[in-house]
Amino acid sequence: MANTEQKFKKDGAFLAQSKRVVVKLGSSLLIDSSNRSLNIEWLESFASELAALKRAGQEILLVSSGAIALGRVYLGLNENQRLLEEHQAAAAAGQILLAHAYQELMEKHDCKVAQVLLTPDDTENRQRYLNARNTIQTLLNLGVLPVINENDTVATEEIRYGDNDRLAARVAQMVSADCLVLLSDVAGMFNGDPNENNQLELISQVTEITPELESLAGSTKTAYGSGGMATKLSAARICMSAGCATVIASGKTNHPLTQIISGVPCTWFLPSSSPLAARKQWIAGSLKPCGKLIIDDGAKEALANGNSLLPVGVKEIFGEFQCGDPVVLLSIDGRDIGRGLVSFSSEDAMRIIGRRSEEIEMIIGYESGIEMIHRDNLVINDIN
Repeated sequence: MANTEQKFKKDGAFLAQSKRVVVKLGSSLLIDSSNRSLNIEWLESFASELAALKRAGQEILLVSSGAIALGRVYLGLNENQRLLEEHQAAAAAGQILLAHAYQELMEKHDCKVAQVLLTPDDTENRQRYLNARNTIQTLLNLGVLPVINENDTVATEEIRYGDNDRLAARVAQMVSADCLVLLSDVAGMFNGDPNENNQLELISQVTEITPELESLAGSTKTAYGSGGMATKLSAARICMSAGCATVIASGKTNHPLTQIISGVPCTWFLPSSSPLAARKQWIAGSLKPCGKLIIDDGAKEALANGNSLLPVGVKEIFGEFQCGDPVVLLSIDGRDIGRGLVSFSSEDAMRIIGRRSEEIEMIIGYESGIEMIHRDNLVINDIN
């Protein structure tokens, strides 16, 4: 038992040491089953934890379910009738209630909140993905807590995520989070269905999602949510490929995040690489380049030393691309230098190549970063 406790405490350090954390709350935690209203006492303890983590210097994003469940009660809808249009109407009403509750709870801790509603297209469409990422990054830079949910008022059965576990994973992937916390009404993943057998063992750590593990997930759902262990496993798979650790833990007690850090039994899915390394691997091998940048020898030397690519070092541009698109970097003699995600469209990039950083805003007419490609979005070949 002592070795098991030490193992959990060691895993809990992943959460304590993570710079950027996405926390997902299931509806079963938010909703008081006795009156189907918000579980305010639990939420107050949870809000104090979020504030404490933020004061410790961690960046926190909250993916929250509960809008549809709250909205159905508020609108007096029949719980036994689940039409899509009623779901959408309930979401529209419930989002206001949920956002207001988070604003009041976090205001007590001098923390501002902002609501971000996403659809699947926002994480699959390249331009909308970048817009959403930039918006969330700006909120984090301002010290704001983003409260994220699926935009159920416009999503259809064919395109909606269907559960916030996968949405949380996509958000974690989008913002290069270090850790995803899936809080639910279960303590983690067991070697069977705990609803049928209470003598099962909790799986404490997973480094590879195998077919055998998938077969254990089943399709169990909660009373209010649409997700089960299978969707949590899907979320963990997304995060592991993005270099993000995932933990499935119970949120049924007060201060669940503190419990995880202190070593409460739960299930950790640990990636083999960091978010930055996974992102660079994705840039290097998974994206089809939209254009080419020819860079001078000074820029090549700067890139070899780990610096960003500045406009002054770019000599020529080929192809048409938008901000965030992948491009190939070539030396003047045509040598392949690497790959990167460009920070400007080809139209704007053409106007600023060879120019110094202080000239950029005056030329393109808006404030932007000074890098043609930021070093975090660069994958450089061995060019020595």
